[in-house]
Amino acid sequence: MEPSVEAMVRELYDKQKIREVVTRYCRGVDRMDRDLFLSAYHPDAVDDHGFVVAGPEEFWAWVNHYHTTAQATHQHIITNHSCELDGDTAHCETYWMFAALDPNGQNLTIGGGRYVDRMEKRGGEWRIAARKCVPDWGGQPVATQISPAARAMLAESGTTARDASDCSYERPLTIPEERIGINVDILAGT
Repeated sequence: MEPSVEAMVRELYDKQKIREVVTRYCRGVDRMDRDLFLSAYHPDAVDDHGFVVAGPEEFWAWVNHYHTTAQATHQHIITNHSCELDGDTAHCETYWMFAALDPNGQNLTIGGGRYVDRMEKRGGEWRIAARKCVPDWGGQPVATQISPAARAMLAESGTTARDASDCSYERPLTIPEERIGINVDILAGT
């Protein structure tokens, strides 16, 4: 028997709220926002990040020290996400990518892996109860094969900014007529 529309909507709602927990965690780390970071965890949660296995407060202290000391900037990117609901418990796996520049802003390190989470809904709110951070790969990228001229052309596609002048705010989004038809072999000469 097919579930009711109400049951399907509840499942979609819960899965969205769970996905928001993972996003909140990443944003909290990347913006170094303690309150946002802690809001992703139940107070008695345990996070096993390999380097540190601790509750949210102790883990935050480690995260804050590491990222502010070892990196000029960093970014956590989440991609594939699977979620199995079992009442007020959810078993999740979320793929992540990580990129960071060293304290001098010179050397880029990248990596990828998965967050394997047990989420629990308590008091109507989903949060992490247990997490394993599982690295799958990592290293330092080699120099790009794209020429400086090609990188400049890529930059012409849209304005990037940390304010409303960023092209993501453009409404409606348009492509200038003079750009239509550009087709350059960016690997030519490599």
